[in-house]
Amino acid sequence: MNLFRVEAAVRAAKDAFPIWSSKSPWERSQILNKLADLIEHDLEAFAQAESKDQGKTITFARTVDIPRAVYNFRFFASSILHHTTECTEMASMGCVHYTSRTPVGVAGLISPWNLPLYLLTWKIAPAIACGNTIVAKPSEMTSVTAWMMCKLLEKAGMPHGVVNVVFGTGTKAGEALVCHPDVPLISFTGSTLTAQRITEKSAPHCKKLSLELGGKNPAIIFDDADLNQCIPTTLRSSFANQGEICLCTSRIFVQRGIYSEFVKRFVAETKKWKVGNPSDPTVNMGALISKEHLEKVRSYVKKAKAEGARILCGEGVDSLALPAGNQKGYFMLPTVIAEIKDESCCMQEEIFGPVTCVVEFDTEEEVIKRANGVKYGLAATVWSSNVGRVHRVARRLQSGLVWTNCWLVRDLNLPFGGVKASGIGREGAKDSYEFFTEVKTITIKH
Repeated sequence: MNLFRVEAAVRAAKDAFPIWSSKSPWERSQILNKLADLIEHDLEAFAQAESKDQGKTITFARTVDIPRAVYNFRFFASSILHHTTECTEMASMGCVHYTSRTPVGVAGLISPWNLPLYLLTWKIAPAIACGNTIVAKPSEMTSVTAWMMCKLLEKAGMPHGVVNVVFGTGTKAGEALVCHPDVPLISFTGSTLTAQRITEKSAPHCKKLSLELGGKNPAIIFDDADLNQCIPTTLRSSFANQGEICLCTSRIFVQRGIYSEFVKRFVAETKKWKVGNPSDPTVNMGALISKEHLEKVRSYVKKAKAEGARILCGEGVDSLALPAGNQKGYFMLPTVIAEIKDESCCMQEEIFGPVTCVVEFDTEEEVIKRANGVKYGLAATVWSSNVGRVHRVARRLQSGLVWTNCWLVRDLNLPFGGVKASGIGREGAKDSYEFFTEVKTITIKH
């Protein structure tokens, strides 16, 4: 059944491509803006659905997920109007060279369950803005808002076949999409393990790939950091969306001189975070995505404890009080682990849940080496009032993004993506434009 659905979706996208790709950027921009308006008009309905489907708090869905989905369409509706191509002259040869960019064709887009509509639209918007048609596969665990968006396409003026969404598992629908010979491009956000399989399956077809993968993101806190800003921000970077964000902080390196003060204050603030019914606007954390994922996250805490680490708060230490109707849900307290070795699986592997480890360091050279000592390289944060130091450390960190004295401040014009096992390629205004188009060099002799 999934093979049939993917085949039908690819055929529809392929049939729609000639008409959609021939439309001007301005015409495509108008439709993207209309779709953004329609989602924004139904923002509360989308937020409620996202919260119930994924387990995130209604507050997070209202203030982050759905507004960002709206902005993704508006941003690329605007940016597509402002790209330029290159031109050079070889007067001695009587030639002018220029570049032309054209859409690739049918784009295969595979998005994860943690930020469902947010990350799905982050792929759809640039793909169709550039003139491609698409077949998208949202996570089978969080497909509701994708379906809701589909119901708005016709009203937005989207021609039939431009946006196609298939629902199903990764092993069936996802693999059928990746292996389809008429899909020359795959954009994937998810696990490194799945990305390895996508790479293998894509190789015979030489497909263009954009892979945004996991992270084991460090926060480096020097002794001159402003803890009044650092602690609440690091709390948010560790536990926002139940820690189910690829950019979340899971390793906190604190310089020895302020380690005790930081830990005391950070743990105290962590204990204040309220876990409960996602529809309660006063809670800070909702439910994890599934029973299996909750068990996986808890297992890391158990492993840390078995290795001799200290659980300062959260799982296995504090009691979780839940409303009667939520006591069988997949909830977990934000958890802080200390006295743990860098070689521990909790310091090396992506947990993707509300668990962070706090360790101390002495020197700048030491902490850079330790921060880089994992297979991932997605994001990092550096906290210091020394401007020279933050520039110096940021340059040496093996990471696609580095925030200093802040977290998750994004300019969509700039590249987004990781190094090492955190991915291949970049996303953003210019980078997405280059990925979702093919460039051609044309020489005219006069």
